[in-house]
Amino acid sequence: MAMSEREALNLWRRALSSYVRISDGDLTARQQAILMTVALSAGPHTIRGLAADLELAKPAVTRAVDALEKLGFVRRRRDEHDLRSVIIERTVEGMTWLREFAELVIAAEAGEERKSPEGSKPLDKDVAA
Repeated sequence: MAMSEREALNLWRRALSSYVRISDGDLTARQQAILMTVALSAGPHTIRGLAADLELAKPAVTRAVDALEKLGFVRRRRDEHDLRSVIIERTVEGMTWLREFAELVIAAEAGEERKSPEGSKPLDKDVAA
């Protein structure tokens, strides 16, 4: 049976509440969307492609990728076939963060609240873009 709008929003609220309670900082919605896109959808990913996929301005995507890169959640590398192009790739740290966030969503769906995911990396509040 599908969730109602209220149930979906309440699930998201509970997961986010757990996240902000256990985190020293937090990723913006834009940073989360970019990280999830890079991690969960087929690449290669470029700033231009991410901007088009998410319908965001390229400068906004660049700032968010800068912040994610500073946290170690994504990395940039030159495209071997087109040296003018830069590919955005996920990292182990980024995937770990996503797995831990997914655990918070699963716990919220089960009606549980998490205090702190194992091995969570404190996020720098000054990195928001």
